[in-house]
Amino acid sequence: MPLLGGVRPPIAALLCTLLAVAAFTALGLGTVHEQDVPQALRDAERQIAEDAADTVGTSINARATAVRRTAASDAPAGSSTPVALLRSLLPSGHPAGGGALLDPRTGRPLAASGETVPLTGVDVPALVRPGTANIAPRLAFSGRGEPRLLLFARVAAPASDAKQDENHDQAGDLREDQGAEARELLLVVSEKVAAPAVYGDGRTGQLADRNGKVLATAATTGAALAPRTGHRALPAAAANAVNAGLATGDVSGSELGDGHKGLRRVMGWASVAAADGKDDTSGLGLTVLTARDVPPAKEGADHTWFALVAAGALVVITVLVTLVLWGSMQRPLLRLHLSAARLARGIGETPSDREELARPVPVAAFGEPGRAGRALESIRRQLLGETGPEPVRPVRRRPGVRALVLVCALVIAAWGIPLLFLLNRVPAAKAVPAAAVADQQARTEAAADRVRRSLGRSCTDLATAASALSGAPRERAAEVLRRERADHPTFRSLYVLDRTGAVVLRVGRQPLRTLAHAPTGDGITQVNTSGPIPAIAAYAQVPAARKARNAKDAAPAVVVAEIGVNALNSLVERQGLGSVWLTDKRHRVLAASAGFQAFQSLPHRGLTRLAARTEAAPGSAGSPASAVLHTGTAPGEGPSVAAAAPLAQKGPLAGLGWQVVSAEPAAALKLAAFQLQARTMLAGLLALSVGVACLSWLHIVVVRPLRAVTRCAERLAGGDRRTVLYPVHHDECGSVTRSLELLRQALVERDRGGGRAYAASVPAPSFRSGGPPQQ
Repeated sequence: MPLLGGVRPPIAALLCTLLAVAAFTALGLGTVHEQDVPQALRDAERQIAEDAADTVGTSINARATAVRRTAASDAPAGSSTPVALLRSLLPSGHPAGGGALLDPRTGRPLAASGETVPLTGVDVPALVRPGTANIAPRLAFSGRGEPRLLLFARVAAPASDAKQDENHDQAGDLREDQGAEARELLLVVSEKVAAPAVYGDGRTGQLADRNGKVLATAATTGAALAPRTGHRALPAAAANAVNAGLATGDVSGSELGDGHKGLRRVMGWASVAAADGKDDTSGLGLTVLTARDVPPAKEGADHTWFALVAAGALVVITVLVTLVLWGSMQRPLLRLHLSAARLARGIGETPSDREELARPVPVAAFGEPGRAGRALESIRRQLLGETGPEPVRPVRRRPGVRALVLVCALVIAAWGIPLLFLLNRVPAAKAVPAAAVADQQARTEAAADRVRRSLGRSCTDLATAASALSGAPRERAAEVLRRERADHPTFRSLYVLDRTGAVVLRVGRQPLRTLAHAPTGDGITQVNTSGPIPAIAAYAQVPAARKARNAKDAAPAVVVAEIGVNALNSLVERQGLGSVWLTDKRHRVLAASAGFQAFQSLPHRGLTRLAARTEAAPGSAGSPASAVLHTGTAPGEGPSVAAAAPLAQKGPLAGLGWQVVSAEPAAALKLAAFQLQARTMLAGLLALSVGVACLSWLHIVVVRPLRAVTRCAERLAGGDRRTVLYPVHHDECGSVTRSLELLRQALVERDRGGGRAYAASVPAPSFRSGGPPQQ
C-alpha cells in the first residue's frame, strides 16, 4: 500500500520555503538604495500640486456660481436699461476686471463696465444655443496679451427695457425689432487669472493653459520666480501629460530637475479639472505646477552586503536544519518502517519469508526511532524463541525527536527575531528628512486654507442672502433661504432670528442647537462645546433689521446657516496627508478625516502641544508648526510626521482659535530607511512563520504519532498482548503500526500453539485504516 504524507513533505516544504525566504532577503533588501531625493519628496510635491489645483478649481467654480446667482436674482428697481442692469449686476468694488451685457443672438455688446472684455474668438450664439444649461467659463487674452477668465450667465432683461430702448440711441440699447417682451441677455464677466496658492518656504507655483503657456505665477519666501533654463519647457510637458492622461485619469505627477548650487529641484503638476469632468473647469485645460529646491540626501550605506550576509546565513541554517532532520528523523523513521514491514513478512508461510526474521533490526542511536528499533529487535527475538518478553527500559532518558524539533525552531528563530525586532532600525528623527516635515506642514496649511476659504465663502454668500431678505415678505424670504440651501450643500439648516432671538423662519433640517440670542455683525460661531455633534453656524445681519432695531415691529435681525460636520470632514480629508483633525481653541476635535468622537482630545499629547505652538496674540495670524513625533497617533503605530496650522484669527473667523492638525505615520513615507526596515521585518516574520508552520506540521504528522508508536512497540516487547493496535494514517508511522499489529497477532498464536506452527495456521490479517483489524 503506497504511503501518503509522512515525514518527507514537511521537511521538503521547510527546505523550499526557507530557501525562498533567503532569496527574498537577498533581492528585497539588496534592491533598497538610498536616493539623493527620496520618493517621498516627489510624492509630496505631486500632492501639493494637487492641493493647489483643487484650490484653483474650487475658486473658479465658486466665482462662476456666484455670477450665475447674481444674474438669476431679481433685477432691482431702476435697472430698466442695459447699462443700469449691468451696474446692478456688477456693483462697485466687484473683483471682476470688466463686464458686459451681450445680445445673445448677434453677440453685440449692449452695455460694458470696467476694462474691455476680450471676446475675440468667442461665438456668442453658439454659447447660448438651446439645451445648454450653464455656460462653462472660457480663457481669453486681453489686447495686451494678459490672460483673462470669462464667466458667463444668462440674464432676464425687464420687459420695459425694449420700450425705453426704442426711444434712446445709446450703445447699450436693445434693437427695435425685439418688441416689448422680456428677453434673455448674456452677462460676461472678465476676471484676472489668479495664481495658485502655494505654501512652504522656497516653493513656486505656476498656472498653465492647455498649450503650456504660463498664465500666473506665485512664490513663497525664498523662491525665485524666474525658472532656470532647463525647466522652462516643463509647463508644456506637464500640460501635454495632463492632456494625454485625461482619458486614463492620470492627471498628476512629479519630476526631478537638475542640480543647482548643491540643490535639486522637485516639481509636481496636476490638472485643475475635476476627475469626473463635470465642473466649470473641465473645458479650461488648466494645469498647476509647483517646484521647490531641496538639499540632496547624504548617500547611505549600500545594503547589498547586509542582504547577502543575511540570506547566506539563512541558507546555512536551512541546510543544517534539513540535514539534522533528515539524519535524525527521516532516515531512521524510513528504516524503522522497512524493518517493521520485513518482520511482518517474516511470519509468512514460505521459508523465504521466515528467513526475514533471521536478520537483526538496525537500531538508531537517537530518540524514539532508536527506542522503537530496540523494541522491534526484542520482538524479533521473541518470535524466534530466543527470549521471552523483556520490557525495554533505557538506562537514561535522552532527548527525543520533540526536543530536536524544538531546537530547530530555536535556530530559525535566532535568525528571524533579530530581523523582526532589532536590525536596520533608524530613529525617525534621523530617517525623515527636514524637507518631508516641511512638506507635511505645507499641506496642512493648504488644508487650513481650504477650510478658511469655504467658511469665508459661506459668510459672503449668507450676507448676500441676508440683503435679499431685507423687506421681503415671508414667502419670498422662505424662497430665498431654500435657494441658498440648494446652492450650498454644506448648509444643513437655515433659520432667521428676530431681535429677541426667537426663530421666525426655518428651512432644511432641525438645527442641532440654535443661537440663544441674535448676534451682531457677520461671522462664524461655535454654538456648542459638548454633545454628540458639533454645531457650527454662519450668521449675517439683515439690513432692514439694523434700521428698525428699536422698533416694535422690527424685521428679522439675523439669518443663520448651520454648517454640517460632514462638509468639514470632506474639507480636511486629503490623500497622503494621514489623519487630519479640525480642533477648537481648546484643542478638541470638531471634524476629522476619519471617525472621531465630538469634542474629544487629540489622540496624542504631542499633537496637542504642537497645536498650542500655533497660537498667537488676538488679531494676528499665528504661525504653523511641524515635528516628528516619536509615538504614533494610534496604539501600535510608530513615529509620525505631524503638523499644525492656525485656521484664522482675522476676518470672519477671528476669535475662533481653530487649528488644523495632521499626522502621517513615518513608515508610510517612501523613504529608503523605512523600506529597508519594513522588508527586514518582513523577512524575519516570514522565516518565523515558515519555520513554525512547517515544524508544527512535522510535529503533528510525525513526532506525536512516532512517540505513540514507540510506546506501543515497547509495551508489545514487554509482553502486552492484549492491546490491539489501530493504524490511523497511511504514512510511515501508520505502516509501523500495521506491522506491529501483525507481529502482536503472531505472538499471540505462538503463545497459544507453542513453537513456529502458527505460521501455517494463521492467515494474513487484513484491516482498514483507522479501524480494528478484521479477525
